[in-house]
Amino acid sequence: MILIAGPCVIESRDQIMKIAESLAYANEKYDFYFKASYDKANRTSLDSFRGPGLEEGLKILEEVKNTFGYKLLTDIHETIQVKPVSEVVDVLQIPAFLCRQTDLLVAAAKTDKVVNIKKGQFMNPADMKYSVLKVLKTRGCDEVSYENSLKHNVWLTERGTTFGYGNLVVDMRSFPIMREFAPVVFDVTHSVQMPGGAGGKSTGKREYVAPLAKAAAAIGIDGYFFETHYNPDEALSDGPNMLQLDDLKDLLVDIDRIRQVV
Repeated sequence: MILIAGPCVIESRDQIMKIAESLAYANEKYDFYFKASYDKANRTSLDSFRGPGLEEGLKILEEVKNTFGYKLLTDIHETIQVKPVSEVVDVLQIPAFLCRQTDLLVAAAKTDKVVNIKKGQFMNPADMKYSVLKVLKTRGCDEVSYENSLKHNVWLTERGTTFGYGNLVVDMRSFPIMREFAPVVFDVTHSVQMPGGAGGKSTGKREYVAPLAKAAAAIGIDGYFFETHYNPDEALSDGPNMLQLDDLKDLLVDIDRIRQVV
């Protein structure tokens, strides 16, 4: 099982190292990728915390890799970021709002890294095959299929669909639809986000993370994405929808039991 976990954003070196150390068990059991963003470029407000930036953020992520031996995943927002980020991380993540951004997808595809495309909140799941095909064609493959995406290191991530204003819903049909043409990861914590729901920033309902995660395990998916923090209520980004570190560990036990049955 693919497991992507870590905080939403790099708040400080000490914060990242503390969370990374707490996730050592995950690296022993799963195909684990430590996640943190060096820059949250799509915050609701200009006044919101964004992170340390590209240069300092990559230094901290590289220290995580060297200290714990973890594989790394982080977002890219512009083509100019692809080269320096790909020199440090193992997975280049295309943010949901940019999932159709051709130049960004092609630039990521020209590296030898896994490309994880997050499904836009506005996207029909079936139409994500065209984003996948942009990466596959750049890598010399003209046919979209699960097997070809697996071979050429392209993933898709479900992160909820816009449901009115300030709310998201997860259509469980998206998992089998998208698994027709790529391995699928479920970003559970972002799927319970309430975009712009807190007056200039987003809020969320983390109490729904566990039931949604268990439902997806019963359907059958390739992996999970959880943002986690030792004190989510004090986190500088996405706190209301992040899991506390101990809660994540307990939830993974339940997910493993369901996956064994399936």
